[in-house]
Amino acid sequence: MTAADLTGRTKLKIDLHMHSTASDGTDTPEELLGLVRGAGITVFSVTDHDSVNACAAIRRILTQDGPEFLNGAEFSCRDGKGKYHILGYRIDPEARSILNVLAKGHQLRMRKVTARLEFLKDRFGFEFPDAEIGGLLALDNPGKPHIANMMVRHGYAENKEQAIREFIDKIGFPDDYVRPEEAIEGILGAGGIPVLAHPSYGDGDQLIIGDEMDERLKRLMGFGLRGVEAFYSGFTARLRGEMLSFAERYGLYVTAGSDYHGSNKLVVLGDTGLEDDTELPREMVKFLENTGILV
Repeated sequence: MTAADLTGRTKLKIDLHMHSTASDGTDTPEELLGLVRGAGITVFSVTDHDSVNACAAIRRILTQDGPEFLNGAEFSCRDGKGKYHILGYRIDPEARSILNVLAKGHQLRMRKVTARLEFLKDRFGFEFPDAEIGGLLALDNPGKPHIANMMVRHGYAENKEQAIREFIDKIGFPDDYVRPEEAIEGILGAGGIPVLAHPSYGDGDQLIIGDEMDERLKRLMGFGLRGVEAFYSGFTARLRGEMLSFAERYGLYVTAGSDYHGSNKLVVLGDTGLEDDTELPREMVKFLENTGILV
């Protein structure tokens, strides 16, 4: 694909943030590729939590007629300053640096799943059949939505949202997380581009704007952050505008992602806030050029 294809207005439909059954999505990689094609998405990435397994599956079945695909992954990070979700694009999935971060993230995730199950049993008396627990622990990267679905099936909660809000999130964890510098260094070491996911929302339930966002970006840029997800489902025009302004000020790449999880979230595939007739920001064009999507 050449830069001439843009012709002032974008002819691309971009969604660089989605999840498959390799983490907490409900669509297999094969199903996800079919949905991407059906939605007319021309550039996409699968960014499962602590996993690149779906990327390998997509590569095996992707045909030469597209759509364009970037390897991706998402890491939940934390340090003394806050929580962050870091996306990695164009990563070499076999690079030792990324494998180390993936292994740590997976180990911590499995530890949390076990702790959450024990907490639900001890605190609320919620028990599940051994076969279901075994199936849960056999998943690539089980998380809160998987436990919440089990709770709904057994009548412990009316829906996933209630299960997470009123029960699962009541447990606290020690400060044992992948640190943002670990994720960024791992992505860079794998030839990838580290991007801050849904920046204004932090780890999903925050609102970070203004000076607080400025300080956060400067810290992460010190570790090697290269971009921000300025177009994101749920962002208002004001939030998009602020992130685009930060990207221009600091020379950061811009990406667009829906954060689609199938039926685990009320998010539509391809809903990024980047409309079909929107001119691509210069910082997004540079990202597409750097990743080889545009030549």
